[in-house]
Amino acid sequence: MGWMKWRGGVAVAVAVTALLLAGAQAIAAKADDPPARRAPGKVTFHKAPSEESPAARERRLKRECKGRPNAGACLGFASR
Repeated sequence: MGWMKWRGGVAVAVAVTALLLAGAQAIAAKADDPPARRAPGKVTFHKAPSEESPAARERRLKRECKGRPNAGACLGFASR
């Protein structure tokens, strides 16, 4: 019957210990984080000298898509 008196106290002690351990783990995790990095710079794409111009692409698609279904890459070029 004596252990019944201590059962509530033991439950409180276990709960407090769990909270303290969780707090200690959170502090340890923050200490292990690497320093903040800068945001990467803006990416710029350079056009290749062999890249076709928009006008050349339109002429090519108009030529290649004659008589084809108006879908996919030929969408808008098949009926021209």
